[in-house]
Amino acid sequence: MTDLDRLWSEMLEEALNAARASGRGDVAEYLDLKTKNDAMRRTSIRWLFESITELAAEANRELAMITIDREDPHNFEHLGANIVGTLMKLRYGVRCLTVEAGWTRTPTDGFMRGGALAIAKLTHFGMAKMNVELALKPASEVPVWMATYQDGSSIEVDPEFLRSHFAIFIGS
Repeated sequence: MTDLDRLWSEMLEEALNAARASGRGDVAEYLDLKTKNDAMRRTSIRWLFESITELAAEANRELAMITIDREDPHNFEHLGANIVGTLMKLRYGVRCLTVEAGWTRTPTDGFMRGGALAIAKLTHFGMAKMNVELALKPASEVPVWMATYQDGSSIEVDPEFLRSHFAIFIGS
């Protein structure tokens, strides 16, 4: 969690306590929901980045030479909205896999379409047809990442899905 995220969480907690103390149950309910959604977003994005980092570490034990650069905070555009989050670039020779993930933080950032809690992009340098967008969607207990391809098809993201994109990245 970045310093900005930590400060934002503290400010939300203070606002939640103030709303409860002043009898504003509606505001307190909204802030409580926002706090829970932000925690789910952070956890899901952490899973995404840790899973890909684990695949890179596994491949480095055999192949070596995969480098990882990370940028946090990072902004990227998605359907007109400003998404604030993290960028990770994996490089293997001339190959590059870029992973971006985050969510809109303020009203001026716009909104995420389709009821998404967070957005992510997997971008394969030089292989645009392999690029995929991910949306974190609410589910029964735990939200799920759903991948949407350029042809409009979509599937649930699981470790095998990530492994298949990593295999494209390393060319196997």
